[in-house]
Amino acid sequence: MNNRCFNRFQIAELRQWYRVTLLVGIVPVMMLSCGTAPDTKRSVGPAPTVSSSWASPDASFHFLRGYLAELDHNLSQAIQEYQTGLAFDPDSVFLKLSIAKLHYLNGEMNAAVAMAKRIPVDKVAESSILLQLARIYAGADHANEALALYERVIRQDPDRPRVRVMKGVLLLSLKRTAEAQQTFEAELKRYPRSAEASFYLGVLAADEGRLVEARRAFEQAIEFKPDYDRAYRRLAALLEKQGRLDQAKDIYARYLKDVNSHHREFRFQLVRLHLKTRAYEAALQELDHILRDNPDDLSAKIRVALVHGEMKEYEQAVQELRAILQQRPNELRVRDYLGQIFEEMKAYDRAIQAYRTNLEIDPTYYDSVLHLGFVSYRLKHYDDARSYLERAVNLHPQKPEPYILLGLTHMQTDDFGAAAKVFEEGVRQNPNNADLHFHLGTAYDKLDRFDDVVRAMERALELNPDHTDALNYLGYSFADRGIRIQDALRLTRRAVELKPDNGYYIDSLGWALYKMGRIDQALATLERAASLVSDDPVIYEHLGEIYLIRQERDKAKKAWLRSIKLDSSNKTLIKRYQEEGFGDPLLQASVVTPETP
Repeated sequence: MNNRCFNRFQIAELRQWYRVTLLVGIVPVMMLSCGTAPDTKRSVGPAPTVSSSWASPDASFHFLRGYLAELDHNLSQAIQEYQTGLAFDPDSVFLKLSIAKLHYLNGEMNAAVAMAKRIPVDKVAESSILLQLARIYAGADHANEALALYERVIRQDPDRPRVRVMKGVLLLSLKRTAEAQQTFEAELKRYPRSAEASFYLGVLAADEGRLVEARRAFEQAIEFKPDYDRAYRRLAALLEKQGRLDQAKDIYARYLKDVNSHHREFRFQLVRLHLKTRAYEAALQELDHILRDNPDDLSAKIRVALVHGEMKEYEQAVQELRAILQQRPNELRVRDYLGQIFEEMKAYDRAIQAYRTNLEIDPTYYDSVLHLGFVSYRLKHYDDARSYLERAVNLHPQKPEPYILLGLTHMQTDDFGAAAKVFEEGVRQNPNNADLHFHLGTAYDKLDRFDDVVRAMERALELNPDHTDALNYLGYSFADRGIRIQDALRLTRRAVELKPDNGYYIDSLGWALYKMGRIDQALATLERAASLVSDDPVIYEHLGEIYLIRQERDKAKKAWLRSIKLDSSNKTLIKRYQEEGFGDPLLQASVVTPETP
């Protein structure tokens, strides 16, 4: 053994190295004679096979120190040792690659690429080195360099498996879908049972809406690799997107039966799908299976309680959550769920107590602050609601919900200016939230800022073209003012298409038809609205207007009287009622029957 190499390698470190090689089964190809470095494995791929000897025993010494640091998960120390070794052997491809990979693992992409670029790839023949460099470049968004290296490996080593798959995945991430498809097909041609190539062809087909092809490709991937959980997951998601929820369940169930009955994520996916289809007992059975595997699984225990809540078995849900809290009294989210169950039970005092207990433990717990604001709003305790919701805004200024609730609280107390300011700040923090723009528009309406109403509603619809409330509000606003009637009809009709049984939307559509002079259609539409909503004074006011135009005065009187009974503050309608010679509505309203006119 070279004495210089041995003397610089401390006895304690030698013993550690020997112990590690025995424990982890490493057979080092570089012995203490300062020969060739051992192979190591990284998440960016297997280490290259380096056949050349170190240029300096100092380089080998620092490599060993760095390697031991890696085994201890001390990546910074490992990089430092490799850098020191590189000073003694500046041409070492292996040290440069080791440093680049560790920077990559540390998320230091610029440093990883900078070191990778110091490797002269035109002088590197080993495909394994080229592939690891390609992965570093790909992960650091240097796609052109990565693609060039993948293509070089394919040319010089055409039978090497998976290289085309890696290239195809990179092309897919770059949206170069035609090239990606050709690459995956080339892999499948060379390896006809490549599960990965089939899987990614399925991903491509699904993204392009070729759902039949996608399903076939995912099923083929599972055939080639029966334990390929990613293919099961994507196939189930595809079926769920198509509304085939029972078939999606079957995919997860098949995996659990044939491959791995302990796959926790797939069990939870089954629970979710069972809840979506209201198969509550089946959901509880899956959760029971999870808890048999792990009796302390907190997520499963919580879901058991929430399933009972969905089943309206509230006392059972409360019992389950309290059992968790007995063992884990500081689980704030569990007590928060308990508060929500109490809300469902309309046991608001108990809900408030649950939320307040959370805040005694942690005054900054956002969910409970928000829920206290909501419960206070619901109970019309508007001062309390404002206090809690302002706290929620301060805790999470970028969340939209507290702005919406706080603004609505101001709306309920007729402080429309304050409401508009809250919604405006919410929009500033969340410019792409359609609900905030919608509510801002309603506040502007109360402030008689109609141009701003239109801008806010149109912005809400830019962000979400199917925002039914914005469609209805803007459409009705146009119709009621007798402007942009074609737009009013288009907007209200779209709202009704999306929610065909919403009586308020149907009323808006009927009013737009009336403003267009399509009286018969308007009447049929408004009568349907009244059949769906029996307590809205505006619908009956609109009906009375149309009956009057049709000279059906008895029906007009009855409809208006019904409207006034529901809203005796409508002075304009009361005056019109009297001017039409129908008498004093306030004396007559008490005898109106509840039947729809």
